Amino acid sequence: MGSKNKLKRFKENETFDNVFQPLREDVYKGEFPLKGKWNTFFKNDNPIILELGCGKGEYTVGLAKLHKDKNFIGVDIKGARFWRGAKTAIDQNLPNVAFIRSQIELIDQLFAENEISEIWITFPDPQIKYKRTKHRLTNKLFLDKYCHILNETGVVNLKTDSEFMHGYTLGLLHGSGLEVIYANHDVYKNAGSPKEVLTIQTFYENQYLEKGKPITYIQFKVR
Repeated sequence: MGSKNKLKRFKENETFDNVFQPLREDVYKGEFPLKGKWNTFFKNDNPIILELGCGKGEYTVGLAKLHKDKNFIGVDIKGARFWRGAKTAIDQNLPNVAFIRSQIELIDQLFAENEISEIWITFPDPQIKYKRTKHRLTNKLFLDKYCHILNETGVVNLKTDSEFMHGYTLGLLHGSGLEVIYANHDVYKNAGSPKEVLTIQTFYENQYLEKGKPITYIQFKVR
């Protein structure tokens, strides 16, 4: 993507009512006004679901279309990417969609304790090198943050093309005594995955499928 196109999208994001771009220092100071009050933005008390590392926002928008009675928020630091999802949500009149430009490690400062009902992590960077362990979105530090913002019945969904990420996460969950509700090593060959896993496909997922890579899925609890 050219720099001019990125700048154009950044400018458009500033005009979108469904996009929030808080300053990192303000978030650290506890000055993000919607923390614990997201129902005032959505104007309802419906469950709130997050997509972390949402990319172009395809899953956030796809889930919002499937579940009009729930609210969906995509989180990613790359605003020029989720511009596509934000614009689609506006163009298609989806009031149950929002996006936040932020680092994912700040989510416990963006959302209050028990405020979230469900989390989706779709095709994250597996961060295979050991020194990158702290950046894996299912490491212990992140699981603790998810536990803080999820309500008592909240679950996390991990959909990935990375066998390493799938295995790493299962091992960590079992080692931590956390409940694995469902796991599938190849969702399109082995029956049983939820419709949200099978009916929504991202741009990158289609590329993986063209290469014959199996897509894996885990749903688990963090309490």
